[in-house]
Amino acid sequence: MKKKRLIILPHDVSVITGKSERSSQRLLKDIHCALGKQSHQPVSVVEFADYMGLDVEEVRQMIG
Repeated sequence: MKKKRLIILPHDVSVITGKSERSSQRLLKDIHCALGKQSHQPVSVVEFADYMGLDVEEVRQMIG
């Protein structure tokens, strides 16, 4: 069984959105602030998908 990651990384966001890695970092920071997370708390795949209005399973398929 393949392991599923819980956390989304800037490279993953770049692959999904087609944006540069730096733009993906900014987007993750925006999501982080919008969700009111503390600095040590990462953004999960589910949170990213919900914020972007995407299907969670499609996002998981894209990031492998």
